[in-house]
This record gives sequence, structure tokens and C-alpha cells, in this order.
Amino acid sequence: MRTPTPNPSAHRIVIVGGGAAGLVLATGLGNSLGRKGLAGITLIDKARTHIWKPKLHEIAAGSMDVGRHELNYLAQAHWHHFHYRLGEMNGLDRANKLVHVAPFIDEDGVAVTSQQSFSYDTLVIAVGSRSNDFGTPGVDQHALKLETLADAERFHRRMLDACMRAHAQTGPLQPEQLQVAVIGAGATGVELVAQLHRTTREVVAFGLDRIDPERDIKLHLIEAADRILPALSPRLSKGAHDLLDSLGIKVHTSARVSGVGADSVQLASGEVIPAELVVWAAGIKAPGFLKDIDGLETNRINQLAVHQNLLTTRDDNIFALGDCSACPWPEKNGFVPPRAQAANQQASHLVKQIKRRLDGKPLEPYRYRDFGSLVSLGDYSAVGSLMGGIMEGSLFIDGLVARVMYTSLYKMHELALHGVTKVTLETLTRAITRRTESHVKLH
Repeated sequence: MRTPTPNPSAHRIVIVGGGAAGLVLATGLGNSLGRKGLAGITLIDKARTHIWKPKLHEIAAGSMDVGRHELNYLAQAHWHHFHYRLGEMNGLDRANKLVHVAPFIDEDGVAVTSQQSFSYDTLVIAVGSRSNDFGTPGVDQHALKLETLADAERFHRRMLDACMRAHAQTGPLQPEQLQVAVIGAGATGVELVAQLHRTTREVVAFGLDRIDPERDIKLHLIEAADRILPALSPRLSKGAHDLLDSLGIKVHTSARVSGVGADSVQLASGEVIPAELVVWAAGIKAPGFLKDIDGLETNRINQLAVHQNLLTTRDDNIFALGDCSACPWPEKNGFVPPRAQAANQQASHLVKQIKRRLDGKPLEPYRYRDFGSLVSLGDYSAVGSLMGGIMEGSLFIDGLVARVMYTSLYKMHELALHGVTKVTLETLTRAITRRTESHVKLH
């Protein structure tokens, strides 16, 4: 079914960013307003496909088949009654209600689109976040970041190349060879090293018999704080730390990074950690182009300041949600944390609020529901806390129950994009085919 062409007077909704917030919002609005021709919905993103960002560490480690989880924006737009346009926002004209989008140049250097501008009645900015290196010397030049699918695939290729290189060479390993340093022990860093421990051993088992994983492959997790997973309770943090220790992963806490070199990480203490591959997974900030864009209020990490109803503080026609917004959390006297669950909640809330806006009704405030934090430790375990901030204290979980709950977070995202029937069928298909396929991507 083709997306109905709205009449010329229909409300124009432009959504910039197709991540966990933007794509759920575009899908919800397309199903409710676009399907009936009541509004024209346009989603703009610089990528052609969507991957749930918390899955990037699995792609980097090679433990996830991208093809089973990658979603084509153009196809999603066709089936859910909105329009998708390729490009990256690079400017805003609030007076004339125009979003400016930079020319898109493909990987071969060929121009796909020229500079464009899109008119809007309602604009939603949902461009997510980027890594924040805090100006640490050498990070841009020598460290990899897991911000996009391309980043994750690049790390995976380099990891495989490192194993192939070590296996083929006749001389001894250099100090940095087959050593990986992950800087930042939040969820991304911890999940990545846990996945890497398993997948590197499985890669070696496919015939790289000159490599002894216990002797040759060394994984380092580096954290400036005094413990890993500071968002979780000390008890769960210690449990995760102990598990990583038992796997032979070297955990460095109270270790501030002062610089990253071509083959090492330098700590402020003077210690030097040899590393062939370095991943920066510490801290976030919103994209730099948002900083005070056309007079909108932003904070020190470029997030757009918004009211409780998700409208930006200086323009009643512009919403911001997800990691790029600084949304008040009155119950904690702070701001909503940059988590996928928050982005999904805000998108679902905004679907209803934009319909109220078109009906001339007042907007309702968004209330963040904290369902806690869950961290996957690969096939080994999972840890987390449930209902933090709602109940008196938290329910701490680990092991199988935590793994099931962790998986359910992704299922909620899939349900918002595809509906119950499709998700159920695809889940059954994955369960059947997984039994006959390797867990490790070798290309």
C-alpha cells in the first residue's frame, strides 16, 4: 500500500534522526496520521539502514548477524506510511521553518543528493549522541568508537585481521599484538569485552592453531571511576568485575587515560598498556552542529534544552527527544538519562502528543519511568537492577532472569517498529535457524 499523498494544507512533520527514538516516532505517526493522509511525515537520516544502537557491541565482536537485525529505512517508510530522505542535518532556519540537509556523498565519493531544505510545521530532532573523548590526546587518531554500524563493522574487520596477521607471521608477537583496550566500563565497554572473550576464542578455534588464546589474547577494560558499571549497585558491579576477572580480562579501575597512541594507552599514573586495538566507550555528547543552533538553548554537551513536554525551550514548533535532549526528571532533581528505554518511551509519548497538537489540545508532560539498568555479559551471564526510582530501592537480578529481561528490552523496540505478528514469526525463525549456524561472523 502506497503512503497517501497528504493534501497541500496537511500538517508537515519532519523528524531528523532514525535511531531508537526517531524511527519509533516516524512509524507510530505514519501508522496513525500518515496512513489516513492527515499529515505528511518525513524522516531524515544519514544512514540507509537502522540498527538498535545497544546491539553495536555484538556486531563489533562478531556475535550477531547484521542481516537479521538491520532495518531498511526506505522499506519501513513504505510499509508504515511516512517518507524517508537520505542526508545529514547541517542547519536550521526557524524563521522560515526550514531544515537544511547537507549533500550526501557515497563511499565512492559520488554525489547522491545535493544540499536540500525541508519545510516543516512541526520539527522533531532525535539525532542521538556521539562519544565524548573529553579532549584526550590521540583518541581521534588512534581509537575506534562504536557510534554507527560502520564503526562496529570496522572494528570487527580489524580484530579478524589482527588474528590472521598473528597466525601468519613467523616471528614472535609484538607486545601490543592481540591486545585490545576498551576505555570506559559502562554498559557498552563491559558488554564488548565479555563478547570479545568468547568470539575471539571461537575465531581461533576455526583453525588459527598457532594462536593460544589464553596466552596470546589479552583484553583490558579501563575505567576512571573506582568501579565498573557505576550506574548499577556496588554489589552487581562487584559481581560483574569478579566474572570478568575469572575470564582473564584485566580490569583497570581508578585509571584515568591521559593519551592514546598508535599501539598503546597511557594512563595518568604513568602506566602504559600495550594495545593493537583501542575502543573509546567513555562518555557521550550530542552532535556538535546542535550547539546553540539558530538560537536554541543547549547545554555543555550540546544537548537541546526541553520542557517537560519535550518542546525546546525557545521554540514551540520544535521537539527534541532521546540522547540529544536534556529532559527534566523532577523526581530525581536532574535529567532523564541517555538510555534506549528513555528514547523509546519519549517516542511513544510524542506520538500521542503530536496528535493532541494537531487537534488543538494542550500537551501533556512526559514522565520517565525508570525500569532499571541491565547489562549483558554475553553467554556467561547478565546483571541488572529493575524498577529503580519507582519502588523503594531496587530489585537486583543476575543470571538467567537478567538475560531474559535484557532480551525483552530489544523485543519491545521491535514490537514498536513491526507489531506483534511479525516479531513473533521472526523470533521463531531465528530460534530455529540459530541451531544450525555459527555464532561468529568470519567476514
